[in-house]
Amino acid sequence: MMKHCIGFFCWILLFIFTSCSSHDRVDLPIIDYIKLDSTNLKVEVLSSEMDVPWNMLFGSDGFLWVTEQGGTIKKIDPNTGKSKVLLQIADVYRYRTLGLLSMVLHPDLENNPYAYVHYTKKEQDSIFSLLVRYEIGLDTLIKPEVLLRIPGNTGHNGSRLLISRDHKMLWATGDAHHGEWAQDTTRLNGKVLRLNLDGSIPDDNPFVDSYVWSYGFRNIQGMTFSDSGMLYTSEHGDAIEDEINLIRKGENYGWPVIEGFHDTEQERSYATQHHTSEPLHSWTPVIAPAGLSFYTGTKIPEWKNSLLLATLKTQSLRVMKLSAGGQQIVDEQILFESRYGRLRAIAVSPHGDLFLATSNRDWNPSKGFPREGDDRILKISSTTEVHGIPIRPVTVNKESGHINRGKDGKQLFTLYCASCHKEDGSGVVGIFPPLVGASQVSDSKSRLLDILMNGLSGKITVKGQVYDQQMPAFSFLKDEEIQQIVNYIRKEFGNNTDSISLSEVKAKRNK
Repeated sequence: MMKHCIGFFCWILLFIFTSCSSHDRVDLPIIDYIKLDSTNLKVEVLSSEMDVPWNMLFGSDGFLWVTEQGGTIKKIDPNTGKSKVLLQIADVYRYRTLGLLSMVLHPDLENNPYAYVHYTKKEQDSIFSLLVRYEIGLDTLIKPEVLLRIPGNTGHNGSRLLISRDHKMLWATGDAHHGEWAQDTTRLNGKVLRLNLDGSIPDDNPFVDSYVWSYGFRNIQGMTFSDSGMLYTSEHGDAIEDEINLIRKGENYGWPVIEGFHDTEQERSYATQHHTSEPLHSWTPVIAPAGLSFYTGTKIPEWKNSLLLATLKTQSLRVMKLSAGGQQIVDEQILFESRYGRLRAIAVSPHGDLFLATSNRDWNPSKGFPREGDDRILKISSTTEVHGIPIRPVTVNKESGHINRGKDGKQLFTLYCASCHKEDGSGVVGIFPPLVGASQVSDSKSRLLDILMNGLSGKITVKGQVYDQQMPAFSFLKDEEIQQIVNYIRKEFGNNTDSISLSEVKAKRNK
């Protein structure tokens, strides 16, 4: 009798276990397959209809923790996609790239249940960036405590947060549209800051009684540690020179005097005087690098010792193989260009799966986006099966990664102007002015050349609408290239005005 009872009891346990396991297994929608050298990958939709996921990371609880720009913090089951809202921060100021941005969790949640977040806040006419510590309660975040508050602006607020092996907080800040602050070590903008986890200043920081760890940055958008503890950042350049940097204690990375490598006479002179550090890699035209992660898993051996970079402008995943010592990028491959739209956040799970978040409902969507289901979190993992025609990575020509100039006005416009003013010249309402029917394009040749060569700062009225978005200077372009862009703008978009001669461009430059 006892034998039959034990058998029945085991059958019940097996039934319960099987039922629970099958309940936990969820078939996520597969939208693509990838073929690497020896590994097949599948791309699944983990979560959809999201509000611009900005930051993703894995907690020690096994969940994917996500910030959304509007102020929501969620955690998501990486196997089922089931999500739970933990908090909606009420005083987040969202505008363009402002809002709830980065987050990191204490590495010892069992004994220190804290989440650290960075978001922007507006008080009267002033904008601030806040670093806030929350206590993790039962499925919520409680007891907010502001650890640090720095000036913010309508752009260039960074940011990413990390916690190092020695339990120090790293906070990458933007220059808040004040490039000169990046070189001023008494200010906290345009820096990588280093804090104790209670918000105090570590004794071993390079500048006495200062949070500053390294300086000379424009607008860092990604930050990650390698498995050996080396610190890397991805950074937005101006009109040129997006960068990947290896961050070292106390070092100066040159902005705003130096962009990218030390390759002009002025930059080399400044570098000699100020001992600045060059990036590991730079891109011109810019690609708008965003989230950055070091691949620590074993499921995708082709990506071992690689930096994985999400990009906004080129809407791609960049896989950058590092040298054995981690001080060089020796290979670069591109996946998904323009396939899923803008990619902003990236995370690698403890199991070696990759998670990417699209950013198609943000302030500057690309042509054809947002699509149904945006914004989405995509899960990329190994598989034994491949159906249909798989995606294959494209290897970047090392020589073309730095300068890749267009051949005519349309190509140059697409490379340097279309991400803001759009391919049809329509701009973005309230943010980037249209070129269609704009007096700045059609009226004065000299005025248009001034704008293109010297950039803009401050408010400008276009077709009765006030805009306040800084425009970089394009004086780095050759005279012939400036002529081609200007004439393309003046002939396209219904403008149909007279051409500018090369001699007019040269005369403007020599003034």
